[in-house]
Amino acid sequence: MNRTPRGAAPTAVLVVLLSLLSGCGAASGERNTLTVLAAASLTESFREIGDEFSKRNPDVDIRFNFQGSSLLAEQIRQGSGGDVFASANTDMMSKVRRTGALAGDPRTFATNQLTIVVPPGNPAGVESFADLTNAETSLVVCAPRVPCGSATEEVESVSGVRLDPVSEESDVKDVLHKVVAGEADAGLVYVTDASSAGDEVKAIDFPASDEVTNEYPIARLAAAEHPELAGRFVEFVRGERGRRILGEYGFGAP
Repeated sequence: MNRTPRGAAPTAVLVVLLSLLSGCGAASGERNTLTVLAAASLTESFREIGDEFSKRNPDVDIRFNFQGSSLLAEQIRQGSGGDVFASANTDMMSKVRRTGALAGDPRTFATNQLTIVVPPGNPAGVESFADLTNAETSLVVCAPRVPCGSATEEVESVSGVRLDPVSEESDVKDVLHKVVAGEADAGLVYVTDASSAGDEVKAIDFPASDEVTNEYPIARLAAAEHPELAGRFVEFVRGERGRRILGEYGFGAP
């Protein structure tokens, strides 16, 4: 008659228990990826906010998609995946909302305004908004369809000055890069972008910009793969720490 060696059964039970525990550990260690679609002007501030959020939620990786708000809005309307949308103005958010792609009401979390940027040394001698109309000054701005372009048109209306740019870009970072690269004498960007460029550009404020303020709304997307995490990220952006980081990058309070 075959006998089971003494101690074999307990050993077998122990192996099964360890296997189960190991399986539980693997499940609890799973990581989630949160996809955030954000206006190009939020690049630096949201990267820092994302780092802070990940420190507090170590099982979460954040994947950012930074582009012009109009391009992001179009991607969302066409069914592109994402969990959170942060726009550089309310118009783009409203377009997305009308398609039913938002979960809940968007909330404003920051404000921004335009400024003039020129290369160090200001070779074209730009000192005012009106100077941008000089025929010898090459000016780049955002295209009208994007928030910074819409703001530019509003400033033109407020000031009564009509601009004749040599180029209209798809987002504010492209405008900034052309000035930094010496491909333009001046550009119209947000004050936050001028600040992020540091010594690579000189910022020139002008009175009409004070009358045109962009509000930045944020919302969870209805098709969010991780709705609970998306909601937590939205609240973090709007919370004390998120607003402090945004303020450090030059954004105004809502």
